[in-house]
Amino acid sequence: MKLALLSESPADEAALRVLVAAVLGGKPQFVAPGYRARGWPNVAQLMPAVLRHLHFNTAADALVVVADADDTVVHDAEHEAPGYFHPQCRLCQLRAVHRQTVKNLPPAHGRGRVVGVIGVAVPAIEAWYLCGRDPQVSEAAWIEGRARGRIPYTRADLKLRVYGTDRPSLSHEMACALREVGRQRADLRRLENDFLGFALLAADLRGLARSVKNR
Repeated sequence: MKLALLSESPADEAALRVLVAAVLGGKPQFVAPGYRARGWPNVAQLMPAVLRHLHFNTAADALVVVADADDTVVHDAEHEAPGYFHPQCRLCQLRAVHRQTVKNLPPAHGRGRVVGVIGVAVPAIEAWYLCGRDPQVSEAAWIEGRARGRIPYTRADLKLRVYGTDRPSLSHEMACALREVGRQRADLRRLENDFLGFALLAADLRGLARSVKNR
């Protein structure tokens, strides 16, 4: 299976390579260096160009996209209903960008459309890194806290817990991210249970792997 990655930083990309391989139970082939956006909304802005490039110039089966939710609406089971779209949900938005882009692409080299495998970290990818290490951090805790008008932690808090500083160097950020996903890679069940944004990404990856295998 051939994949490409689009994320918000080199550290995110390095961690995602480990998590994707752990989901698939093997090392996938990455068709290009990772594509990096400069935060949101650059992820959504860059995604169509990346999809077109992959479609016409590579043999990629899928583009794996991960972005932070920040303070936006959290994707939930209601959003998974056929035809449902929430305009303030970043996962819904990115799925819409993928649909709108690939539906207009003509056939190229006899290949199918590039699949979109999308995950959104609530409220930021550092929450994924802390899963299993900090029991206070989960999507449920974030949603419940916001509903009560008192969030359990901020994005700055998460960075401090992961990196030990709110301004890590890139090398330190990458080392910490790899340390945390390395801790989780052998068993992703807790991460999938505590973060729907990751569970949906993992399910889509496994479904893609099955379809590629059955070609």
